[in-house]
Amino acid sequence: MTVERERDGRTLVVRMNRPHKRNAIDAEMTAGLDAALDEFEDDPELWVAVLTGTESVFSAGTDLAAGSGGKTARGGEYGVIRRRMSKPLIAAVEGYALGGGMELVLACDLVVAGRTATFGLPEPRRGVIATCGGLFRTRRALPLNVAKELLLTGDPLSAERAYQLGFVNAVAEAGQAERSARGLAERICRNAPVSVRESLTALERLNSADDERAWAVTEAAMAATLSSQDTAEGVAAFLERREPRWSGR
Repeated sequence: MTVERERDGRTLVVRMNRPHKRNAIDAEMTAGLDAALDEFEDDPELWVAVLTGTESVFSAGTDLAAGSGGKTARGGEYGVIRRRMSKPLIAAVEGYALGGGMELVLACDLVVAGRTATFGLPEPRRGVIATCGGLFRTRRALPLNVAKELLLTGDPLSAERAYQLGFVNAVAEAGQAERSARGLAERICRNAPVSVRESLTALERLNSADDERAWAVTEAAMAATLSSQDTAEGVAAFLERREPRWSGR
């Protein structure tokens, strides 16, 4: 089982567990994430969810060899990216959150990171682009020039810098991100669930008012990129473990 669920009072911990593939997301993991978050949304006894990986890695994003499966009815990509939730989802990040892994974090409401965690969108190094919300959610979560830096260079962002920029809510000691996220969930659960739900819903409606246009822009950029020779070269180079030879076409 690549996605595990654990109930902790009114908190549901959803754990990605495919460490031999750096928690790269395949069709099985997408289905597991979708089912776990369906349970979270549908159970009135669950008020907060924590999404995490293993002690060494959050997620390296899409499994480029196997693919991540199709969009799910309620969650979209990975069963998470386009999901509209009225209850808080906290990302607890250890190790790498790269590519689609970073986009999973961007789809969460709050972020707790281990001190050695790193975030990044290395898609340009593979000849592709961030297609799961990264193009516009990075701009919302970070200063514009930092978003450009991540999207254009593919360089990682440390947990400490992410905290200073306001993207990460709390930095924990390495290996303690999940524990810290559970503590944050407990703090939320002390409050009236209707107040939490309505506050989160209002914020999300305001923050995502232009999502339809943002997805259209993303899809246009994706179509232009996928038709390029560089995309085929980038994926081939990654799978063959060599440096890509870009043509600019």
